Amino acid sequence: MTRLGVLGGTFDPIHRGHLDVALAASRALTLSRVWLVPSHIPPHRRAPCASAPHRFAMTALAAQSIPDLLVSDLEMEDASPSYTSATLDRLASRGIDTTKLFLITGADAFREIGTWKDFPAILDRCHFVAVSRPGQPAPALRQLLPTLSQRMVDVLGAADPAHPSILLVDAPTAPVSSTAIRERLRNGESIEGLVPHDVAHYIRKHGLYRDAPLKDFE
Repeated sequence: MTRLGVLGGTFDPIHRGHLDVALAASRALTLSRVWLVPSHIPPHRRAPCASAPHRFAMTALAAQSIPDLLVSDLEMEDASPSYTSATLDRLASRGIDTTKLFLITGADAFREIGTWKDFPAILDRCHFVAVSRPGQPAPALRQLLPTLSQRMVDVLGAADPAHPSILLVDAPTAPVSSTAIRERLRNGESIEGLVPHDVAHYIRKHGLYRDAPLKDFE
């Protein structure tokens, strides 16, 4: 049976931390594949610095050499905000049983789940996978979100829950953010090791982020 994970994001630009989150979830849950889904219009944040085509291209470059990691244009299909609930609707319309789907996010992003569209109903539509990020270990979400703690399951050694749950993956992920990368590029500093080589080459080739705001989003 195919075990599909989905990691959405602005990916402005995609970096090692994003990839670490996807791969940590894939390993912990033995996923068949993980789709990286660049958002067209982030619903909770300012407009991205790079265009949707540029962000999609960089995500494709990042995924091309990693087995079972694919890029999807699912959220590029229309110009409406890329709400997770709308993405789940699109997946369901393609015949995917979303209750068996693993929607992956960093623990820092999941901490804000209460602000997401269609919360809390969205929690019943798929498994959520929260992966540790620097400064935000996944297990700490139990204390930060006590009203959701009964839904939370430590992945290590656990079988798949029968019903959509919040799966906690405590694994190391690179301490890097898109904001920091854009700041380094704006200051003419190296981003070596922070993004895949092909992504760094693409950024240089197209002159991206030279005048990017210092603070935006991850």
